[in-house]
Amino acid sequence: MRAATPAVTFDSGGVPLAGLLHLPAGPGPHPVVLLLQGFPGNERNLDLAQALRAAGYAAVAFHYRGSWGMGGTWSWANALEDAAAVAHAVRTEAFASAYRLDPGRLALFGHSFGGFAALMIAAADPFVAAVVSVSGFDFGTVSRTLDPAARARYVEAFGEELLPLRGTSGEALVAEMERAGDRWSLAGLSPRLAGRPVLLIGTSDDTVTPADVHHRPLVKAYDQAALDHHEWPTDHALSDHRGRLIETVRAFLDGRL
Repeated sequence: MRAATPAVTFDSGGVPLAGLLHLPAGPGPHPVVLLLQGFPGNERNLDLAQALRAAGYAAVAFHYRGSWGMGGTWSWANALEDAAAVAHAVRTEAFASAYRLDPGRLALFGHSFGGFAALMIAAADPFVAAVVSVSGFDFGTVSRTLDPAARARYVEAFGEELLPLRGTSGEALVAEMERAGDRWSLAGLSPRLAGRPVLLIGTSDDTVTPADVHHRPLVKAYDQAALDHHEWPTDHALSDHRGRLIETVRAFLDGRL
């Protein structure tokens, strides 16, 4: 029962999604961490996946619909559905048995859009054992503060990231965010996360998810959660804090899983 890195496939909305399982050595059953990447998926946090495997965790990464060669079309809602589908799939008896996993010990880790998705899914699924959001993007907060100039900036910013995506546009992505409104407010998840293990990491040198907008309000809102939180002076990708990120996430999971 050696360590292995099998390619795996998940179905969401009738579309096959390519994934990668970082499986540790040993008989298990191993706790599982699902890694949810951001938009458009340039940073997949596979350094974290390797470190978690070395610590005895199975780590799963995958591509959302309409991204990086996957079928279907990209949208925020589709990606949320994909993340929920994969979180369910890794806990099925067939998948867990095949790969020596413990379906009762599933944690979600997400970065940027993935941080938003991780919190949304954990709030809807009480069987998620722990959740980590790093530089999470709070769609609800942004949608409430979109004046015409800010809206135009988001249309342009989203539009510049479309090369690995299909079937969308900057305008479509902003419009979807506006339609969702407060339904996608991360602070509004607080009652469903009360008493549950949550790790929030904010990034104060970050122009994508500035901490005063996307991180600090959540620290206050999640006062009833079993909350750990940090704010570091680094950029959106935590480019000079990767080691610290790995150590912090591993210590958090060790105490919860």
